[in-house]
Amino acid sequence: MFTIGDFARHGRVSVRMLRHYDATGLLRPAHVDPASGYRYYTAAQLARLNRIIALKDLGFTLQQVQDIVDEKVSAEELRGMLRLRQAELETAMAAAGARLIQVEARLRAIESEGRMPTNDVVIKSVPTVRVAELTATAASYEPEDIGPVIGPLYDELFRRLGSAGVTPTGPGVAYYEGAPEGGGRISVHAAVQVSAPLQEGDFRILDLPSLDQAATIVHRGSMDTVLPTAQALARWIDANGYQSTGYAREINLECPENRDDWVTELQAPVTRI
Repeated sequence: MFTIGDFARHGRVSVRMLRHYDATGLLRPAHVDPASGYRYYTAAQLARLNRIIALKDLGFTLQQVQDIVDEKVSAEELRGMLRLRQAELETAMAAAGARLIQVEARLRAIESEGRMPTNDVVIKSVPTVRVAELTATAASYEPEDIGPVIGPLYDELFRRLGSAGVTPTGPGVAYYEGAPEGGGRISVHAAVQVSAPLQEGDFRILDLPSLDQAATIVHRGSMDTVLPTAQALARWIDANGYQSTGYAREINLECPENRDDWVTELQAPVTRI
């Protein structure tokens, strides 16, 4: 048998944790000396300890862990619990990865503060363009709210265009406006240039209005990292006597499979101050 200290060392846990597991009935000592109160464990109990730690690290409560290791949960129920926890962890990892990307973008924006954009900003007029589009609402204009909305919108738009036999004739155009319901919500328009009659139906075909003046800049890379480019454009607009009059459009000039190789033109509508 092992003393509680030796068992803790072999199990790579703390003595305090073992005492807590004893108090809750999750892992009782194999023997307790009636005179000294010392706890003793056997090597066979390491198997139960390993299961307890593994299940706890998966996020199960101690009560759920106890039910599982005491076989109060059927194998089918356990598989379901593990699949659910796996899905939760995968979702959390994806969310954490997305947050890291946005933190990196914010850091690059901070590093570029006070510097004018190295890529050219061009003032130009943008003609009316016919597009097919789908629209949805995002909770805010923050990247973590826009990204999960616009990606599936484009996937569904291209699926519907294919079913209808409509072939895109130009790049994608993403544009935004305040949602009618307010509260900071954003109407997200996933559009692509087409040559087809105006229509309403599975998707909408409309003429996107021209812009008399737009300050434009080219962003290279995933749209998850667009923030430094967008803020560089904002600094240029402010420094050169212009005023923004709406959300910038995003023209998808090149969209290869590797998102880091994307080329996107931002078109911010402006007027002279």
